[in-house]
Amino acid sequence: MNMKTEQPQPAGKTADIESGNQKLYPTMLEDPKLLRWTFIRKVYAILTMQLLLTIGVAVVVATVHPIGKFFLSTWPGFVLSIVFLVLPLLVLCPLFIYHHQHPMNILILCLFTVSIAFSVGICCLLTSWRVILETSILATVVTISLTLYTFWAAKKGHDFKFLGPFLFVSLLVLLIFCLIQIFHPLGKLWVMIHGCLGTILFSGYIIYDTDNLIKRYSDEDYIWASVGLYLDAINLFLSLFNIFRVS
Repeated sequence: MNMKTEQPQPAGKTADIESGNQKLYPTMLEDPKLLRWTFIRKVYAILTMQLLLTIGVAVVVATVHPIGKFFLSTWPGFVLSIVFLVLPLLVLCPLFIYHHQHPMNILILCLFTVSIAFSVGICCLLTSWRVILETSILATVVTISLTLYTFWAAKKGHDFKFLGPFLFVSLLVLLIFCLIQIFHPLGKLWVMIHGCLGTILFSGYIIYDTDNLIKRYSDEDYIWASVGLYLDAINLFLSLFNIFRVS
């Protein structure tokens, strides 16, 4: 059996993580070049742009009265709101196919983000600004806290890969719950229950996808990694929004 020993670091010197010669965390077994800080910064830069675009579009939809009236009071507006609701699901397929091909991946990502932003803006038309502000603050605090926790836990050697099957099954149950609520409304109490379950589920997904970002995504998967984290943040916001909206 061949035994390898690590060469000690010279005193007074630290390893350069961004150079790709050092693993992001000492417990990781994957190729360190796939886990450089530059890749993580790129993903969070794209995610920040997505969230800012979402906020901008949603604010315009919710504050410009003619736009809100168009979506809430006209038949074409209602049809268009359904289109914006379904479009992200349709765009996910080409986004997955072209997520390695620049600039096609950026263009599809923009379309994906804008369609979700319009849906969020239409949801915000249905409630007060106080509810929107409280939801936004709480969603931001939860997202940042869980992200920092996951980075800390990964540094300590913890792995959250085991959450994948449980989160997937929980997501299917939540989708079935949502379909039942759409076709057979169950009342405000069940809306709050749905919101609480969604909050727990997507909080788990933030931990799981952040752990994948640190350990498993390759340096070419920056678009797909940002999409996963973006959906986690948006769905967490919408779940909290349902709780505050009916409370």
